[in-house]
Amino acid sequence: MSATVQQGETTEATQLSPAQVLDRALRDASPAAVIETALKTVGRERLALVSSFGTESAALLKVMADVDPSIPVVFLDTGWLFDETLAYRDTLIATLGLKDVRSIRPLEETLAREDADRELWFSDPDACCRIRKVEPLARALKPFSAWLNGRKRFQGGTRAEIPVVEDDGAKLKFNPFANVSREEIEAIYRLAKLPSHPLVAAGYLSVGCMPCSSRTTSDEDARAGRWRGRTKTECGIHTTQTS
Repeated sequence: MSATVQQGETTEATQLSPAQVLDRALRDASPAAVIETALKTVGRERLALVSSFGTESAALLKVMADVDPSIPVVFLDTGWLFDETLAYRDTLIATLGLKDVRSIRPLEETLAREDADRELWFSDPDACCRIRKVEPLARALKPFSAWLNGRKRFQGGTRAEIPVVEDDGAKLKFNPFANVSREEIEAIYRLAKLPSHPLVAAGYLSVGCMPCSSRTTSDEDARAGRWRGRTKTECGIHTTQTS
């Protein structure tokens, strides 16, 4: 290799952000290896996993628990969740032996000021997500330097080309399941005998807040039931950078 080529490669490497360097290194890594690297990079006290305790959440929580069940888990209790989701959270905490699950709620003064009649989800769903998800998550993640989440490329839309590691403001954002397939997730459930979300049997393949989640048919994408009839496809926590 010529000195010119080596110099070019070195220059390129020095221009990469820490997230891009990690993404290159973890491009083909297993979910467990991604979580282990995140843990080594920032330490347990500075790493959090954000989970909705939704229909596919148990798989990532299982992998995390196998690595370290004491990694903090942030759960956004928006005030609009199905009772079944709250019960599923408690079931998975017990089943997986999770040591530090933090249920975060929106500020009461914010709700009283901006959504006193609880109809914001209908008139302005983006604003509703902002006060019930985006702002509470930003507050919850302040103590942390990096966070883990369960997005997958096979979910399509804006998720189709997500990296394994990305910059999220001043934080690192790890996507351990970016490369996994639906079949691999099903295998994790099957091998670990993980319980399904109670609403899956009722036709909910993706579950978020009650007013903005609906059943899906067999020929629809799993996330088709989220914000049905609207152009909205994300709540905002994955499109708004944290500080």
